[in-house]
Amino acid sequence: MRIYIGLFMTWLAFAAHAETPDPDAVKAQLRDYYFDAARRGDVEMLNTFIDAGYALNAQDEKGYTALILAAYHGQAPFVERLLAAGADACVQDKRGNTALMGAIFKGELKIAQRLLSTDCNPDQRNGAGQTAAMYAGLFKRVELLDELKAKGADLNAEDPVGNSASRLASGEIRTAAPR
Repeated sequence: MRIYIGLFMTWLAFAAHAETPDPDAVKAQLRDYYFDAARRGDVEMLNTFIDAGYALNAQDEKGYTALILAAYHGQAPFVERLLAAGADACVQDKRGNTALMGAIFKGELKIAQRLLSTDCNPDQRNGAGQTAAMYAGLFKRVELLDELKAKGADLNAEDPVGNSASRLASGEIRTAAPR
């Protein structure tokens, strides 16, 4: 219901300044509502978007999807509802990070475990060549390393400077490529 009220208010604001609302501005406002709902974990609002057939994998200017935002902000029920509705957990933002990487970074272990049950490649790399396992090692989320390995992650895979999940978990961090 809130979305309809929001849409109506948006339409009224535009109608006051133009004969018809700018479709691009209305789309941008809807996108903002959608991503705000993800950050807040507003499942009721999400259901409205799902019922309306909204593109669940829509991305903002940074490439974030609602799933990435919800995972990062610890919104487990929202993550679950998105996945149940068909959101793609493998989508990467403009830096190549996934919802799983965001959940690991923020320490949202239950969300990370749920995202591990999706069909994403466990060795999917971001733009810096890092994997979710490397994030788990770096941020000392060692309880996830066994689950990542069971999913098929290579804990010895290295990023461009030679860091692996195993090395990072042991505290050995390389900042430049070895000579």
